[in-house]
Amino acid sequence: MPLPALIFDMDGVLVDNTGAHARSFQLLFRDLGLTTNALRLLKRFNGMPAAEILTHVFRHPVPLKQREAYVAQREFLYRVLFWNKRREVAGLTAFLKAARAAGHPIGLGTGSGETAIHYIVDHLGLRPYFDVIVGEADVKHGKPHPDTWLVTAKKLGVAPADCIVFEDGLLGEQAAYRAGMRCVAVATTLKAADFQAPLTVIKDFTELTPAQLPALLAAQPQVPRPQKERS
Repeated sequence: MPLPALIFDMDGVLVDNTGAHARSFQLLFRDLGLTTNALRLLKRFNGMPAAEILTHVFRHPVPLKQREAYVAQREFLYRVLFWNKRREVAGLTAFLKAARAAGHPIGLGTGSGETAIHYIVDHLGLRPYFDVIVGEADVKHGKPHPDTWLVTAKKLGVAPADCIVFEDGLLGEQAAYRAGMRCVAVATTLKAADFQAPLTVIKDFTELTPAQLPALLAAQPQVPRPQKERS
């Protein structure tokens, strides 16, 4: 079996920013007079584009132009809140360097747009570690659909079965299984028990090395079947 391709989500995996995202949503909701609990909302829908998350908040349809204005407001709040907190999850660069040295193909797949990718990936100097980067504009359907992972695998030139996804959200994990891939869960926001069937659960990248991945794959020879109720 070839070395597996490693495909990383961005938010919650490269950086621990779910708290800042939740705070920015909560400030938006306060401004709109809504009482939705943003952190609870993100624990369920983390990984979806913000515009789609907002469709689960309003009880009535909101025109696209208005929703886009809310998304822009929320994005501005998030960037202000997270500006001085942009740090990689512990051990990430060492893990990426080791994976690169071992010969793993490496991709980034995210529901974020290019501006948000630049805000995190380029600020932290991580772009050179990724062979391909797939963002919101590259796919028709975001998570929990498998498109993000499948497009990344295609651009890497590898079969889905030869990919491992690193994901912090339930929708991303389900998208991985729908794509025919296995998953390592990064528990920056959720508890280990919240995930369905990852290869392993790590709090950060000091708890795993690329050399450990073949044994994890051998212990889970079949890709788990996605659970509809989780997505």
